[in-house]
Amino acid sequence: MANERQARMADRIRVLVAERLEKGLRDPRLGFVTITDVRVTGDLQHASVFYTVYGSDEERADTAAALKAATGMIRSDVGKQLGVRLTPSLEFIPDALPETAGHIADLLREAQERDAAVAGLAAGAAYAGDADPYIKPREDDDEA
Repeated sequence: MANERQARMADRIRVLVAERLEKGLRDPRLGFVTITDVRVTGDLQHASVFYTVYGSDEERADTAAALKAATGMIRSDVGKQLGVRLTPSLEFIPDALPETAGHIADLLREAQERDAAVAGLAAGAAYAGDADPYIKPREDDDEA
């Protein structure tokens, strides 16, 4: 029961925060932000809001500062629309999803290059021993 309630509240908080950011915060430091996930603690008192920012490292840092400055205002907006007795505190955490995806793409590309190199070596390879490595009875044994 508590897990369903956590999931519903997390989903609702994600929607409300995204709508609030879409309306704008009047902060020029805020960049192009996408809310990727929200996780709520079991007692529904704290919500971790994960976000990504499209842009450079400087834009990411500016956006983090803008979100930190606007946390109270966003929390009060969420509390008004959420309709619960206690509004959870919000913590904005930059999501490492794009960096992780880039790293995984690099690893997959490297694995593909290595597979191609191995396939190239295997194309011109020959067996180290006989073509038929199985022991066969000698012809001398058949005559005896």
